[in-house]
Amino acid sequence: MLSKAANCECQLDALKGKRIAVLMGGRSSEREVSLRSGKGVLSALQRHGFDAVAIDPGPNLVQQIRQAEAEVCFNALHGGAGENGTIAAVLELAGIPYTGSGVLASALTMNKHQTKRILRAVDLPTPDWVYVSREQRACSADEVIEQVGLPCVVKPVDQGSSVGVSIPKSSDELQTAIARCVDEFGAAIIERFIEGPEITVGIIGVGPRTRALPVLELVPRTEFYSYEAKYTKGMTDLICPARISPQTAELAQEAALAAHKELGCLGISRVDMHVDGQGAVWIHEVNSVPGLTEISDIPAAAKAAGMSYDDVILEILASACVRMQRQGHSSGTDPGKSSRHQL
Repeated sequence: MLSKAANCECQLDALKGKRIAVLMGGRSSEREVSLRSGKGVLSALQRHGFDAVAIDPGPNLVQQIRQAEAEVCFNALHGGAGENGTIAAVLELAGIPYTGSGVLASALTMNKHQTKRILRAVDLPTPDWVYVSREQRACSADEVIEQVGLPCVVKPVDQGSSVGVSIPKSSDELQTAIARCVDEFGAAIIERFIEGPEITVGIIGVGPRTRALPVLELVPRTEFYSYEAKYTKGMTDLICPARISPQTAELAQEAALAAHKELGCLGISRVDMHVDGQGAVWIHEVNSVPGLTEISDIPAAAKAAGMSYDDVILEILASACVRMQRQGHSSGTDPGKSSRHQL
């Protein structure tokens, strides 16, 4: 029996006869985390009677899927091609249903600069920022400080899991951080630092069931919620519900849900924020393929809502059902086989 939390308009029972490929690993800087997420997803699907197999995407992903005789993909890839819309585009062209956000939403959310531009355009609160790329003229620390102040947050424009993030506190540190980030990752955003609790809000579900999970407060034992703090057990306290007022929590959930919808996300996302001293929430970024490891944020927030890890995975899987319906696949067709002549 499927859990009640996974009962949505789309019948997951229709997938019981299909092989599901869990995409995990990949070639991004978040490969190891993706492998951990993918293993958790694979185990959950198998526990519920789904025919699920693991695939570590290479250059010929469609061929890998065909050889595995898979008909649906569960995307557990973090960063890089798995999260920036590239693999979503490949699967769209191949006619293979997959979980999570589509091409445009994935591309937008992976690019922090474009995400913030959309948030600002629809009047959702996001801290002031400066965008710097190799193609632009050199940006001096003094120019940046005029716009966002010190300390500030320097981060790659298209990486996740806090890879490459630093918090310079002086002009010299800032100049060095900008140069390092641009040299290594090609582009950076420098964002105004928000003093206050760090929170995150998971969004889950499809259609009318799309909803915000309880607000999760992150208390890392490092300077900020770094890669190490995120994925090392015991390095961060996850407090849910967050130690903020009910009014601020409601505001955060409303803002997160609005960001999810405005960016076109589907099935799952995680919206990262800070709360300032006046109780205002500030959105930093939206993650379209958030971590699904045993110590990740989404499972922790879902637990506070009375959901198990498996409940979360089944709700995400429902987004593939929605995509099947949109593509016009019936429960008895093989979307992969039907489109082979197009490749």
